[in-house]
Amino acid sequence: MTLRLGLPSKGRLMEETFAWFAARGVPLERDGGERTYAARSGWDGIEPVLLSAGEIPAALGAGRLHLGVTGTDLLREKLASWESRAEVLAPMGFGRADVVIAVPDFWVDVRSLDDLDAACAAFRRDHGHRLRIATKYHRLTRDFLRRHGVADYVLVDSQGATEGTVKAEAAEAVADITSTGETLRANGLRILSDGLILQSEATLFRSLVAPWDAERLAALEVLRHRIGAV
Repeated sequence: MTLRLGLPSKGRLMEETFAWFAARGVPLERDGGERTYAARSGWDGIEPVLLSAGEIPAALGAGRLHLGVTGTDLLREKLASWESRAEVLAPMGFGRADVVIAVPDFWVDVRSLDDLDAACAAFRRDHGHRLRIATKYHRLTRDFLRRHGVADYVLVDSQGATEGTVKAEAAEAVADITSTGETLRANGLRILSDGLILQSEATLFRSLVAPWDAERLAALEVLRHRIGAV
């Protein structure tokens, strides 16, 4: 029996994932043209499956995949109680980015989460409604702010360019992912000094709920040794 391995289906993340496995003796390639969603492996122990990186967490959590490559941010955002459903097999060293809280740079008195909490309370008092934080990361942001005692805000969904929502007057602050912070700064936003929610990178995860018989566990051990994840 083979291990079903979910792989990003396009772009740089797919290319770097294929290169990472190839460098460890597990060759992978797309089976057909760029528009196809089939792949094959030079190692018989793996059945590669191409999916969007955002679909892989749910497939791992449902047990449809034994293994999957996706961002740490996507897995923790999209898979509730993820620790009981998946585990890290190997960080892959690429696709690094930070999920952060950022506020308008002209908010000179808002430098930390404590300052943000005070600003939220003042905003509601002055405007009669809660301060809006635009994000794609509702679970990560809500859990992070709860742990740090920030209240009196509301999360608004952003599926486009989150960093532009403040200028568009759709939100007062953002929780967004960034590699360098340059796009946030270009849009007049500043990351809070303690506003790091999560450091993310491409990661190989193992599903804890997929079917794991003795043959598949043996194949997993062979793969662990191949990729140095013993």
